[in-house]
Amino acid sequence: MAVSEDFLEFVLEQLAPVGQLKPKRMFGGVGLYANGLFFAILDDDTLYLKGDAQLKPQFEAAGSHAFDPFGEGKPMAYWSAPAEAMDDPDLLVEWARLALAVAGRKKR
Repeated sequence: MAVSEDFLEFVLEQLAPVGQLKPKRMFGGVGLYANGLFFAILDDDTLYLKGDAQLKPQFEAAGSHAFDPFGEGKPMAYWSAPAEAMDDPDLLVEWARLALAVAGRKKR
């Protein structure tokens, strides 16, 4: 469940365009907030973005997998960032903005 400093710095740099980012270490991973919204989890040097039923098909089509921290078949509403997005900063920001929209809807 560790997150390397290099990976954390990479993610923060790539996602800087989405707004003011605040990482918070928790349970061996890192929770990521943007503009006060909790929208991502970093775990084992993998970025997971907040999703919902509306966004789930897009994550699945992109080859993402749900975050199941205990491997018990009880995934959380977070999905691995698509592999192609991790190589394309603009695409990663698009996915992050979708996750932020989900977080905003959940907050209301």
